[in-house]
Amino acid sequence: MDGCVDEAGQHNLFNSIHRQLRPTSGDEMIELMTYFIVFFFSPAAPPTVRIIHSGHACNVEEERHTERVYTIREGETLELTCLVTGHPRPQIRWTKTAGSVSDRFQDSSVFNETLHIAKILRTQGGRYYCKAENGLGSPAIKSIRVDVYYLDDPVVTVHQSIGEAKEQFYYERTVFLRCVANSNPPVRYSWHRGREVLTQGSDKGVEIYEPFFTQGETKILKLKNLRPQDYANYSCIASVRNVCGIPDRSVIFRLTNKTASPSIKLLVEDPIVVNPGQTVSLVCITTGGEPPPILTWLTSNDSLPQRSVVKGGTLTLPAISSDEAGVYSCVASNNVGNPAKKSTTIVVRALKKGRFWITPDPYHNDDNIQIGREVKISCQVEATPPEELTFSWLKNGRGLRSSERMVITQTDPDISPGTTNLDIIDLKFTDFGTYTCVAALKGGGIPEISIDVNISSTTVPPNLTVPRGKSPLVTREGDTVELECLVSGKPKPIILWSRADKEAPMPDGSMQMESYDGVLRIVNVSREMTGSYRCQTSQYNGFNVKPREAVVELIVQYPPTVEPVQTEMRQGLGRPVVMTCRVLRAHPSRVLRYEWFLSNKLLHAGAFDAQRDETEYTIHNLNRDGWGEYTCNVINEAGAGKCTFHVTGKTWIFFKDFFK
Repeated sequence: MDGCVDEAGQHNLFNSIHRQLRPTSGDEMIELMTYFIVFFFSPAAPPTVRIIHSGHACNVEEERHTERVYTIREGETLELTCLVTGHPRPQIRWTKTAGSVSDRFQDSSVFNETLHIAKILRTQGGRYYCKAENGLGSPAIKSIRVDVYYLDDPVVTVHQSIGEAKEQFYYERTVFLRCVANSNPPVRYSWHRGREVLTQGSDKGVEIYEPFFTQGETKILKLKNLRPQDYANYSCIASVRNVCGIPDRSVIFRLTNKTASPSIKLLVEDPIVVNPGQTVSLVCITTGGEPPPILTWLTSNDSLPQRSVVKGGTLTLPAISSDEAGVYSCVASNNVGNPAKKSTTIVVRALKKGRFWITPDPYHNDDNIQIGREVKISCQVEATPPEELTFSWLKNGRGLRSSERMVITQTDPDISPGTTNLDIIDLKFTDFGTYTCVAALKGGGIPEISIDVNISSTTVPPNLTVPRGKSPLVTREGDTVELECLVSGKPKPIILWSRADKEAPMPDGSMQMESYDGVLRIVNVSREMTGSYRCQTSQYNGFNVKPREAVVELIVQYPPTVEPVQTEMRQGLGRPVVMTCRVLRAHPSRVLRYEWFLSNKLLHAGAFDAQRDETEYTIHNLNRDGWGEYTCNVINEAGAGKCTFHVTGKTWIFFKDFFK
């Protein structure tokens, strides 16, 4: 075999594999010797792969169709090692299907021979794949299914039914005790009354069954027409037969003649309307239930505010904010019947987003304000609660009342909430001035919002243009860029930015962004942001006319993305080595150059032609001087992508070390 031995690398790798693969029989020794002989003395060969395991496996079994199943207890450490052969040395990657979609490997383990997951969760079960490739033949792939075992504490819920009274002397009361436990593998249940084991048929007043739609998941104990002896302690024991050393789990429920489902009462109004900054206390009390119910508080988004304080049945929200408004529910549960739930809505007063728009005479399809025509000024705010909203109008600081020529209306809250209109009929020179819309809440405690609108001979609709040289706009990935649209007119409206591709989001993830100066600033621009951006005038804070719009083209340049980023190539002395650096994507892509280096020595340089997306460098006859780190830089205007090849003739490990 050509090449020298890298002693440190041999020793470390062999110690690792030796610990995991120490043979326990003659057959295993022969198999491993065969594996290493093939591994070391073969010429260039495509990859093969095997998956071995270590750690805390409960069981590893072979199933039909050569599927291997690795069983592990939740909370233990999963270790899977991928043993590969092939020359040059294959690259390894672990992937996974099934289980939780949100599951992610640690970056340190994805490309290693050993996949390590500490404290494995039930959601991390599924099929794990090891993929090995070295450019020769097809990639080699092996898989193993990981089954995570667990058993949660069982939960007993109780449901009671009372039959109709018959002729005043008879009625039937039946109780159902339902036991449920989450587990893998499927759980088995057993019921006990005191120390007595209950089985189907052992007591005429007892029936044990599984509902058809939950078979294997739920066990129900039915007590028919309760008798005095039925008032007792009942225990449900859940078992997975000690697989993976998981012990049985149990729960006890005491049934008495007072057992009853919970009932509660909220000592608050509904809704509760408050000002921001107020402290709000919600009080919930139990009015029935045996065993005594446990009270919990929930919100419509399932999590209480961080600063909230729960003490018994009282929930306190100090210095409440608008973000903390919503539906709050008190839930009482004692596992008898259905939980009791009472809710109230907290409304936090707020006024925000004051806007206006000017509508020239709608009957003449005007874009401009003209003397003798009609002008409508509309004002809108977002108010909470909307029924407390009031509007007033001023002209040049003096109050306005509705008249024949100045008509003030407030639109139907259901159609256009929070909107008021001022119609100026037959506009005159004396009507020019500053009109102010004032919004307030009847409850007080919230600052008013005032919106000024100037109507004069200089009030004109907007115009929108893109400055010369600002489209197309060329930038590089990672830079900060400003897209600009010039807006004129009086008043100047807000500019709305969106992507020309209506399905593509804006840089902040929204579908539309506002700009008060016509500039859209993008920080740390990425290649995904390349495309056309539309700027248009909004129909608020300006004229209510057909929007003006323009398009700015953004071109984001980025360095070439190449493969392989890094790889190791082992070849015997005197044999050829072919290194290929492939371009996956780049912008601009039409002017690509390449440079091949050995260490810092330039070997070859050139330019890509239009038909190729890769460059090769060949060592025709590998010698010791040819060992080292080869890099290929693929360069465009935005930077360079680098392929790195570690070329050597050294073997991976020294064979005799395995038997030390």
